[in-house]
Amino acid sequence: MIRNAIKKLLKKIGYPVIIKAAGGGGGRGMRVVRSEAALLNAVSMTRSEAGAAFGNDTIYMEKFLENPRHIEIQILADQHGNVIYLGERDCSLQRRHQKVVEEAPAPGITEKQRKRIGERCVKACKEIGYRGAGTFEFLYENGEFYFIEMNTRVQVEHPVTEMITGIDIVREQLRIAAGEILRYKQEDIELRGHAIECRINAEDPETFTPSPGTITQFHAPGGIGIRLDSHIYSGYKVPPQYDSMIGKLIAYGENRESALARMRTALDEMIVEGIKTNIPLQQSIMRDAHFQQGGVNIHYLEKKLGLK
Repeated sequence: MIRNAIKKLLKKIGYPVIIKAAGGGGGRGMRVVRSEAALLNAVSMTRSEAGAAFGNDTIYMEKFLENPRHIEIQILADQHGNVIYLGERDCSLQRRHQKVVEEAPAPGITEKQRKRIGERCVKACKEIGYRGAGTFEFLYENGEFYFIEMNTRVQVEHPVTEMITGIDIVREQLRIAAGEILRYKQEDIELRGHAIECRINAEDPETFTPSPGTITQFHAPGGIGIRLDSHIYSGYKVPPQYDSMIGKLIAYGENRESALARMRTALDEMIVEGIKTNIPLQQSIMRDAHFQQGGVNIHYLEKKLGLK
């Protein structure tokens, strides 16, 4: 029965497809299937992996897009039925489904497209009675948005949206949780300038091996348009038990070119010694000609690194 149902669905959507774990994320429990011969084995392996990783072996299948971008829409919704969207972010620079660089607004997305997908997200929130901050994630290809999932929380990359809207998303989430009415209407939201975020990780920039240890020297970059969200300091010990991210470096400018220039300068100024970090990788990305043009797809970074 299950096999017949899967095969029937595949006739409708066609190969390639991607099998995903319903109870998890972060790139775990995912397999791309390009032929019927590989299908059943992929289903079995993904289910086993999902059960081991998340305690839930439920899986689902969807169309696999070959060269999409990762675009997400930030929303705020209160318990009184008020919902707004705060524009979009481009999170296409990824390695093993983990975001490395994020920016807002997304290069090449028109105001008409932004309004269309933003209003769909607002409608969805109203229909499900959602409350709080949240993000609708999409794959974007050939002018179409394909829904991936909704993250019902504040995300790592929320600062780039804060920078271009002037809205403190964390503060608004707390106000909403306290039962207060959303202070903004959609017509109040105006996107100004451009913001880019580089995730700073304690890892080897070439092998990506985690690099825990003591930070012997730390210097934070500064200047106009630069923001660093981090907990580290000289003498801080990076533990081996947790996520390798030790900071988020954000650069804001009146346009994308200005934001890129400020980010390049900030990365050059940042000093973290005693451990290895991915700062050299971020420096390389910010000087990459294709990234500077904007609009690279989710496979670009791995191809650049020779991982694909």
